[in-house]
Amino acid sequence: MSDRFFPNPMPEFIPETTPSTQQELQESLTVTTGDSLHKLLAMPHIPLSERLKRASLDLKETIVMETWGITGQRVTDFTLYCGLLGTAFLLFKSYHVTRNTNDLTLCSQIIKSCDAASLFSRDVTFICGRAGVCALGAVAAKHAGDDESLRYYLTQFLKINLPKDLPDELLYGRVGFLWACLFLNKHLGQGTVPSNYTAPIVNEIIKNGRALGRKGKCPLMFEWYGEKYWGAAHGLAGIMHVLMDMELKPDELEDVRETLKYMTRICFRSGNYPVSEEDKKRDALVHWCHGAPGVALTLVKAAKVFGDKEFLDAAIEAGEVVWSRGLLKRVGICHGISGNAYVFLSLYQLTGNVKYLYRAKAFACFLLDRAHNLISQGEMHGGDRPYSLFEGVGGMAYLFLDMVDPSQSKFPAYEL
Repeated sequence: MSDRFFPNPMPEFIPETTPSTQQELQESLTVTTGDSLHKLLAMPHIPLSERLKRASLDLKETIVMETWGITGQRVTDFTLYCGLLGTAFLLFKSYHVTRNTNDLTLCSQIIKSCDAASLFSRDVTFICGRAGVCALGAVAAKHAGDDESLRYYLTQFLKINLPKDLPDELLYGRVGFLWACLFLNKHLGQGTVPSNYTAPIVNEIIKNGRALGRKGKCPLMFEWYGEKYWGAAHGLAGIMHVLMDMELKPDELEDVRETLKYMTRICFRSGNYPVSEEDKKRDALVHWCHGAPGVALTLVKAAKVFGDKEFLDAAIEAGEVVWSRGLLKRVGICHGISGNAYVFLSLYQLTGNVKYLYRAKAFACFLLDRAHNLISQGEMHGGDRPYSLFEGVGGMAYLFLDMVDPSQSKFPAYEL
């Protein structure tokens, strides 16, 4: 199992050191090779966040060149997960942090190409489908003051038809489309996608979940390709995560609550979670897509929605798993260190405990200090699509930008 992750070499806590002179401050801001991890961990927030921001902006330029420039602006994969929309999403994040309008302009150009490439796609979700293109396109257009494009993307979004055989999960299914609706409502105003539009989709999800849930002790259960997955990408954690943001009847909300309680009762002694209902003995994966990280993010939301200490305690326990086994030998958001860092950011926002801010900082510093060398030496997997948002260094760049203001960080395309 240890071949999946690096042993965590970082102390439980290192107090920050405050530069006493202007020269010390300038030295702390200077990017040099061979910085020790310990030195980075001791850095105060402002100089460290500046280091992380600079590293992210350098990465962003490389990612744009590799995914957009070198390809001659051709779209071979339009998706947010591993394609060009992920580059656009990173540019949109960079625009929010730096207010560099060039990022917003390039973001809009890339979305336009993704729009053309996705026009006849049958995939409908935010992360892997047409809904992501239209939703991000509309929000980017709003920020750019481009009313014509805003109307176009909203019209295109409402033309998306959900196939009858659509699964219910996040990456390719109904809740992945609902997340796009939530994204639009957050950024363009409640009612942009009205509840009477989303209600039939929610009803179908609840109906499907109850039909399968009756066969076991869990009120709601879902299948994807014959497997009853538990994780964020394809299973219970991701579906419950989105349902908690929808308008639910009291009995439906109670089913969500009891489903999450079922999960916390069946977790491994370690605090980690099974990949699926059928595989409750293999305590192996500590990823956002499968295992404690994705479940922890959902439990944090459950603690906010329901106010149950049980969910907070379970989220904290899952966070301990991520701290001990979450330095994965992969860099990305979906199944890498970058995604796992968001567990600590989410716990920090919920509890205010600086221990979790330190842990997020520690994972980010580990990446800043060692990721490039570990990838070049073959000790860390850089992702099958090495510049993508969910598998590659795009996710690392996004995390670094989120570390500028940790109180506002959100796991991309999962937390609202």
